[in-house]
Parts: sequence; C-alpha cells; structure tokens
Amino acid sequence: MPTGLLYVIVVLIWGSSWIGIEYQVGVIPALLSIGYRFFISSGMLVALCLVTGRSLHFPGRDHRWMALQGLSLFCLNYLMFYWSTKYLTSGLIAIVFSTMSVMNLINGAVFLRHRIDRRVALGAGCGLAGLCCVFWPEIAQADTGSKTLAGLGLSLVGTYLASIGNLVSVKLKTRAVPVLQSNAIGMGYGAIAATALSLAGGNDIVFDTRPSYLLSLFLLALFASVIGFSCYLTLVQRIGAGRAAYSAVLFPLVALTISTFLEGYHWTVLAGLGIVLVLCGNVIVLRRGTAAKA
Repeated sequence: MPTGLLYVIVVLIWGSSWIGIEYQVGVIPALLSIGYRFFISSGMLVALCLVTGRSLHFPGRDHRWMALQGLSLFCLNYLMFYWSTKYLTSGLIAIVFSTMSVMNLINGAVFLRHRIDRRVALGAGCGLAGLCCVFWPEIAQADTGSKTLAGLGLSLVGTYLASIGNLVSVKLKTRAVPVLQSNAIGMGYGAIAATALSLAGGNDIVFDTRPSYLLSLFLLALFASVIGFSCYLTLVQRIGAGRAAYSAVLFPLVALTISTFLEGYHWTVLAGLGIVLVLCGNVIVLRRGTAAKA
C-alpha cells in the first residue's frame, strides 16, 4: 500500500476514534474495556494469520519485545489517557498527545542513535504551534491547580509510553518480525495485562450490553486497533518513528471537523490560523528529502 494512503488512513481512523472512546467510559472500568478491546483485536489478527498461513511462532526474545510493546502501546498508555480525561478536556489531551512526534525524535536519538532530522523537528514545532492556536480557548481556561497538573502528568506519561511502543516496533523490524504478527501477539499481551491489572485493582469481570457500548467496542477493535495500528506501525517501520508520529498532530483536526457537524463546534480566526500552521508542518515533515529518518 502506498505510504501516502497509509498516512491518510491512520489520520482518518484515529482522528475519528475519540467518539467511540466516549461510549466506552462509564459503566465498565477503563482497564477492563481496554482488555476487551484488545482481546477482540488480537483474536481478529490471529484468525487472519491462520487463514493466510502466516506463522505465529517466534523465539522467546521476540516475545519479550512484543510483551513490552503490548504493555506500552496497547495497555498502560491507554490507561493514562482514560485517567487524564477526569482532569483535562479532550482538546488539551490532544495537544499533549501530539508531542509524541517530538518524543519519538528524542527517544530515537537516545535509544537507537538516530540523527534528529531538523526538517522533521521544524515541522513538528510548526504543527504543535498550530494546535495551540486551535485550542487556545481551552488552554486559556485551564487553571494551575493540582487536578490540572495531575491530568497533564498522566497524559505526558501516556504519550511517552506510546513513544516507547513506537521504538519497540522499530526494534521488532530489525528482528524481522512482521507488523501483523507482532500486533496480533502484542495486543494479546496488552489485553492480558489490562485485565490482570483490573482484577488486581479489585474490579469484578462485568460487561455492558448497551448497543452503544457494544457497537463502539467492535468498531474500535476493528478499525482503530486492527486497521489503524497495522497501518501506523507499518508507517513507523517505513518512514521512521518521528515522521509517522506527526500524524498525531492531525488527529484533533479530524475530531474537530466531526464535532462541527455533530456537536456544533464554532470555528474562529485563530483556529483557522492554527489549521494553516498544522498543514504547513505536515508538508515540511512529509516532503521527500535526504535527511535521515528519525
């Protein structure tokens, strides 16, 4: 599949997944909902591997890397964001999550000794400035109380865990573990970890039979997890973690577009300026060049 199409698919799917997540919050403990989602996603991918004849047998060392990917990318980072929604608005969380593009650049330099691509860093900075313009009203209204700081800390930890998961995907590529199989197994590890942590926290196994919960659970498992992560981690391995993570800057813009039609979001001149900055940053990051991948 062409790189540009992968990028568009990731942005559209994950940019619209926030609506589905809203229907997951409430009756079922967050960790249990995360576990249900990734059990379903892992089952779908395992079935696909079996039908298409893809091997799921890997050495123990590969399983350790896939377990780390499961914990960081399919479990604990989601928990941090679920918790942070108690203290921050979705707009502020979206801005924090967009810093993953910068975190990937730094982590790639520290752990994988990748040279930081100045062009990608410039584009990421431009995009983050644009997001701040779009969400300035929410930023201006945020207080400096302990709850806001707690939400900021949780969302930063969640973003950093997601960045670590990105780098683990790069490591799995060097070990010749395909994305489809690593996701199938990694999501299984993430689901087991989320369920175990939920039980350890004193929660019972409960389920929500409301149609809205069931439909959002299935759609998140299929589109946001199976398709979204497969496309995104393919991007990470193809164009580098830094450039692939820039797609996170576009997620809130898709969410805002949906909100315009479904929730009556009103656009401002500052928001329009922010959109222009984000799109300029996108062009800078994705245009072809000779710079090293980050």
